[in-house]
Amino acid sequence: MKQIHSQEVIEKLRLLPHPEGGYYKELYRSHEEIDAVHLPTRYGGNRSFYTSIYFLLTKDDISKFHKIQSDEIWHFYMGDPLELYVINREGKLTIQKLGLDLNNDEKPQIMIKKDCWFAAKISGEDYTLVGCSVSPGFDFNDFMLAKREKLVDEYPHLRTIIEEFT
Repeated sequence: MKQIHSQEVIEKLRLLPHPEGGYYKELYRSHEEIDAVHLPTRYGGNRSFYTSIYFLLTKDDISKFHKIQSDEIWHFYMGDPLELYVINREGKLTIQKLGLDLNNDEKPQIMIKKDCWFAAKISGEDYTLVGCSVSPGFDFNDFMLAKREKLVDEYPHLRTIIEEFT
């Protein structure tokens, strides 16, 4: 397969800048919705059954610490492996590798639980293209970008990593 550069991927897939960093394009949003009365109150409205996006990070990008109100599954497609930094509610940091080298502890899919802060960067020299699937479907009303001071106050033992990704 011919080597394709990040700018070509961005152009061919018509990716747009994402508020957390990197580039994205929504691929699918189910036409059916879950009525708000059948969802936890944290959603505050109806949600699609399911959504999925392409997401690309270059060597110059990071995905800043953020969280959403649904579980999210990340899928590896091409390029360099991705490191996902996850802070759970108890303040424990885990670093997971998304990629195809199973002998190097990489996994082709990683699930991030709702309400966990997470960030990402590539572990390589070019870019990574992944997919993100969310159910109930993603809505920007459910997206929260971390505020550095607040996150450091909550998890002072993680100051260095928080400062890197906020």
